[in-house]
Amino acid sequence: MATTPVHFFSHGSTMMLGEESESADYWKKCGDEALANGVKGVVMMGAHWDCVGPSRIEVSTNPNPGKSPVAYVHPSKYVDYKLVPDLEGAQRCIRMLSADGFDASGNDKFEWIHDTYLILIRMFPGGCPPTTILSLNSRFDPHFHMKVGASLRSLRDEGYLLIGTGGAVHNLYRNRWAPMVKYSDNFAQETPPEDWAMEFRQSVEDVITNNSGPKLRRAMTRLMKHPRFRDAHATDDHFMAAMFVAGAAGGEEDTGTYGQLKAETWELTNMCNSQFTIGGWSRTVPAAA
Repeated sequence: MATTPVHFFSHGSTMMLGEESESADYWKKCGDEALANGVKGVVMMGAHWDCVGPSRIEVSTNPNPGKSPVAYVHPSKYVDYKLVPDLEGAQRCIRMLSADGFDASGNDKFEWIHDTYLILIRMFPGGCPPTTILSLNSRFDPHFHMKVGASLRSLRDEGYLLIGTGGAVHNLYRNRWAPMVKYSDNFAQETPPEDWAMEFRQSVEDVITNNSGPKLRRAMTRLMKHPRFRDAHATDDHFMAAMFVAGAAGGEEDTGTYGQLKAETWELTNMCNSQFTIGGWSRTVPAAA
């Protein structure tokens, strides 16, 4: 089987589940392509679940996970969607991570959060494929999360789809909420995005589209030293998914395979939801008209 692509998705606010957008259309296209190519399972690192300990990482092993409720989205959009945990895949991830020195273990109580199930619902509206959810580590060390992706990179050669779901520009403190409340529209913009958001968004695109292999890993970690990083990310959690993706798509064997910006949606004025894919499937699906 050909090596699968890797996605860095910006999931945005909870309202991205309820509203149609260019990003939502692209997520659906990615799901269609995965199914057309016989995807074996999905492995995801999100932004809303972390655990404590110097080398600690947890893997969801809840056989019947629930969903944490989301704001501003009608329950009909997500309540009845059946999540399908990949318990065998979870144990496989635990063994692989442990072999590489991580303090990895299962968590059989974890309830899935919108950062992951929002993406799954959009990608696979007809039914969730077997999926494994990975936690973050609460130290938010970029090299740690990159190594997690590198440790699991070989799963791509077995038909697993690896996804990091976080944000290119995701600072809740610097979003503009008033237009959303005024117009009941998370995409409402009375003013353009601010310069810090535009500048960092461009830097993320430049790094992903102009670097490959180990150079991608080095360039991605350098973004956390960007002078606009703290404006774009008040906390580090939503950028760890990018590190996971760079690890999963930044091996020597990935040299020459560059990422592409495939869709983008701005919401709440200053939140930039960029959708990147590195690599591709052997069989593609045409975009919907």
